[in-house]
Amino acid sequence: MAKAADTLKTTIEQYTTAGNQAFKDGVEKSLSALNEVNAASKQNLEAVVASVTASTKGAEALGAQAIAYSKKAVEDTVAAAKTLSGAKSLQEVVELQTAFAKTYLEGYLAELNKASEIVSASMKESLVPLNSRVTATVEKFQAAR
Repeated sequence: MAKAADTLKTTIEQYTTAGNQAFKDGVEKSLSALNEVNAASKQNLEAVVASVTASTKGAEALGAQAIAYSKKAVEDTVAAAKTLSGAKSLQEVVELQTAFAKTYLEGYLAELNKASEIVSASMKESLVPLNSRVTATVEKFQAAR
């Protein structure tokens, strides 16, 4: 009977030890996974902040360019009006107006191209941090398979 009690006691101790170890391992794995999720979340947040910062810089550059262009356009219009007011004939008015319109249109198209370049560069720069996070996440899922 004592031998059966010892065997039972040993078996219970083995099950208890195995259960405790399994619980400990499970908690450690859960904490490790939680730490990985927290690290990934932090990196994702940092990527979003970097993306927004890049977008903000692009918007600031675009705004500064628009203000500078508007100022120059007003100055050019005033100068053209002064030149037109000094015209001696209708023919000269038409020629001055045509030259002004051509110059204005060329300047506008050049400004539009600059704005497109700023927007394009800003978009590319703002997507770099997000793309790197997506790539890292995809690689992690592929490695887990």
